[in-house]
Amino acid sequence: MPSTGTPTFDELIETCTRSAVHLEMRDAYGVADEADDFAHWQATGERDTDPGSPYWGPWVEWVKQAVSRGVTMRRARIVSEPVSDYIRYEHAGTLVNLGAGEQVRWLPRRQASDVALPGNDFWLFDNEWVHWNHFNGDGDWTGEEITNHPATAKLCADAFETIWERAVPHNQYNIK
Repeated sequence: MPSTGTPTFDELIETCTRSAVHLEMRDAYGVADEADDFAHWQATGERDTDPGSPYWGPWVEWVKQAVSRGVTMRRARIVSEPVSDYIRYEHAGTLVNLGAGEQVRWLPRRQASDVALPGNDFWLFDNEWVHWNHFNGDGDWTGEEITNHPATAKLCADAFETIWERAVPHNQYNIK
């Protein structure tokens, strides 16, 4: 991590040493860089699962580099059931995340009702740095915040671990 100032997301993922966890809590995202792939999937049922494609390549490289440094990368998704088309699309592409070295689990939203969750999706690096992602009502990404406030990091770590323990590994989660 940089010795001064707030690190960027890129710096956090490139310099974490133990863990990088990601909690996703939306049933749909409308981020521009996947709009064409999502539309193609909706029309054909075919998803880009080429780890070397322009869409996946940079992410796969980041994950592989982190895992090779000994970083454990985990992603948990809280989803409403029956799932949205977008969640079906995500599920169809998750094999790329797994192939790169991420662990992925899914938790039906009804099983998260008693968990104290942060208000936004987040990444937590080495249980210290929180990277918030902000989205508007249509799922478009509107910005980020990064903090290393200890209470915030603890909230995120506790929430993630509770969700992770309850969640179903990707290869066992049946889309409903």
